[in-house]
Amino acid sequence: MAEHTEVVTEKEIRIKTKAKKEESKRANALDALRGIAILLMILSGSIPFGNSLPAWMYHAQVPPPNHIFNPNLPGITWVDLVFPFFLFAMGAAFPLALRKKLANGISVRTIVREITVRGLLLAGFAIFIQHVKPFVLNGEPGTFDWLTGIAGFIILFPILLRISGNVKPYIRWGIKAAGILAAVFLLCILRYPNGTGFLLTRSDIIIVVLANVAFFGSLLWLITKDNLLLRIGIMGILIAIRLTQNVDGSWNNWLWNYSPFPWLYKLYYLQYLFIIIPGTILGDQIYKWMNESKTISNKVASLPPSFMHVLGFLMLVIPVINVVGLFSRQIIATLIADTLFISAGYMIFSKSSAEYEKLLKSMFSWGVYWLILGLFFEAYEGGIKKDHPTMSYYFVTSGLAVFTYIGLSVLTDYFRKSRYLSILIENGQNPMIAYIAGSNFIMPVLALTSAGKLLAELLNTPWLGFIKGVIFTSLVALLTSFFTKKKLFWRT
Repeated sequence: MAEHTEVVTEKEIRIKTKAKKEESKRANALDALRGIAILLMILSGSIPFGNSLPAWMYHAQVPPPNHIFNPNLPGITWVDLVFPFFLFAMGAAFPLALRKKLANGISVRTIVREITVRGLLLAGFAIFIQHVKPFVLNGEPGTFDWLTGIAGFIILFPILLRISGNVKPYIRWGIKAAGILAAVFLLCILRYPNGTGFLLTRSDIIIVVLANVAFFGSLLWLITKDNLLLRIGIMGILIAIRLTQNVDGSWNNWLWNYSPFPWLYKLYYLQYLFIIIPGTILGDQIYKWMNESKTISNKVASLPPSFMHVLGFLMLVIPVINVVGLFSRQIIATLIADTLFISAGYMIFSKSSAEYEKLLKSMFSWGVYWLILGLFFEAYEGGIKKDHPTMSYYFVTSGLAVFTYIGLSVLTDYFRKSRYLSILIENGQNPMIAYIAGSNFIMPVLALTSAGKLLAELLNTPWLGFIKGVIFTSLVALLTSFFTKKKLFWRT
């Protein structure tokens, strides 16, 4: 009898352990979305410029052959999706991280302090990495510049590394302090082509934007965590400011342009909250579903696999249809295609009854709303553009991010195929390493070992140059994946 009890107990433990592992995978689709964004961002920066590659391989407003910025050129390409997808995934992560802190009894005051520290760390990260990029140090980097880039990459580990285990607090802070001192020393001795040294204004603009939306987006979610109507209302006020900021002499114009610290904050950056806020709504839904469902069985879908295959396909095709249609300026054809695909999606959801499907249907409805809202704005401001970003751009890309997430979720949560997306998930879990590893480690190593010259000689045509970009991005992905598997995470 005792032996039987022991066997049953072990079996129950195995079941519970398996359930916990399955639960932990529920954020995999979000990590994969973030991973797609960061790796495509790296790939887009690795594509050779010139006249031989088609225009859809670049930002729509910087077309070949001369790649001169044209703010009047409407349309978007796949390159224009990577930044909003990353922002959307960031917004979706806020509820998951902050509600966990609240559930663990951490006070709102402490959370606000942590949010502030995170924003400042991101700003410091933006300034530091821009100072240690080899091509910023020298238009034609030499050995010193490449080694400086590698040194900068290494220095970031003690500063940003999440130290786990039973390490005493004074040791953790001692390691961080050593990294900060090394960073300060490096910044003090470096000089740049124009003869200047350290400048607060020399920073990575993408990370500066992330620092702003991370701080204000987190605060906004914290204020409105239990009041979605208030969150949408605040977004409406931000939209009003955004639409009236160019009225000369108005207080709206003054507010838009005022900044006590221009190197750190501009209200201009907060227009990207129009992507963060839709992300937080999706994050709220994910958190509620993960924590209100008591058992795994409650999350099993009722639709047959064939329906889910079609659903996943639809979700991943809708972004392609819209990017192609908006880039080619086939607006009416795009609207018709959207109507057909969206209708097909609702037809599939009409057959659903399980909790997981209700979650996807709710997300799908939000995605439809953001996409339609963006398409109604499309004619405004001369058509959709990333630069300078239009109202249409914020909401169209938010909707496309929702659909992409649903497609990834079908693969990871319904079909349990996370292993096929492991490289994306691992990069999505460690995006800060992925962001800087290419310019400050992979590229210097290739240059110092002459492997970069060999690749350039072998892959010297435009499309082969694209293949070189794919190889470079793959190396970044593998390096980041290695650090993730070793539990070496950079955290602000």
